[in-house]
Amino acid sequence: MSETLGVLESTAPVVEQAEHVQINNARIKELCLQWKTSFPSVSGWNDRVHWSDGSPNTANFVLLLDALNFCFWPDPGQPKWKVSYEGVLHDGYMALAASLKRAIEVGDRLYEAERMASVTKSELEEIFRGEQRIPMLAERVENVREAGRVLLERYDGSFAQAIESAQGSAVKLTRILVDHFPSFKDEALYKGAVVKFYKRAQITVTDLIGSFGGEGLGFFPDAHRLTAFADYKIPQVLEALGVLVYSDELARTLERYELIPPQDPREVEIRAGMVWAVERISQQMRELGRETLPYELDWFLWRLGQSPSLGEKPYHRTRTIYY
Repeated sequence: MSETLGVLESTAPVVEQAEHVQINNARIKELCLQWKTSFPSVSGWNDRVHWSDGSPNTANFVLLLDALNFCFWPDPGQPKWKVSYEGVLHDGYMALAASLKRAIEVGDRLYEAERMASVTKSELEEIFRGEQRIPMLAERVENVREAGRVLLERYDGSFAQAIESAQGSAVKLTRILVDHFPSFKDEALYKGAVVKFYKRAQITVTDLIGSFGGEGLGFFPDAHRLTAFADYKIPQVLEALGVLVYSDELARTLERYELIPPQDPREVEIRAGMVWAVERISQQMRELGRETLPYELDWFLWRLGQSPSLGEKPYHRTRTIYY
């Protein structure tokens, strides 16, 4: 069955027309030959920082988590936001997950729709307390409230109902998120055409797979139809690996830490190039006899990106709620 999210179809013309981002297919082949016998078993779910109780509350928690899962980088010259949890100092996404788990463990029922719908800025600020401040706090408050409000209006406060209405389809659940939760509608315009990415909607599905161990509310037989999650970290890793090749102009923009506006052609080209680079890696790995799904490759590349690579350029900087 063909991919129906529209992500691959809408990003393909971007890759074909791109002026600032190219994919090095020869380098993909080299890397896949290296990885075919050494590719590790990876997971996007870490119980040390993610809360789960195995009940439908966990589904609500995953929705909350990914409503907040975007834009963790600081302004140039500023330190990162960090959170200490169980003696470990976390930053970025891991700090987000740990903050939520920390709050729930002391009695805050953050995963309840009514709580989400009524959360205040000062309450979230307290939940995210640590070194420095989490970026885009006001936008995060709006996303959480939206998630709670939609759950109450459409699903009796339970994200499990939305999951069940998708009937085990990762594609259908992604569409439900995009259609019913406006902050998940991650689309852009490129040369007049709509380009679909759906980063946070797709990662919500794979977080359900991780949190429920691929069973029950985490069982999605068509998860192989998901794409990579277009963000700012994976393109940085792919560029360092020689898979993505940037124009001199774009490279200079990144090295100067200049902001790129949302829906700027350069931003759309980076994200589309990342999606298709991972897709081609997955295809190449399959041809070499190693079945590796795009979202598994995403997890693997994200892990690689947690340790800086030699010659790694800064990631692109776009202030957005979508990634």
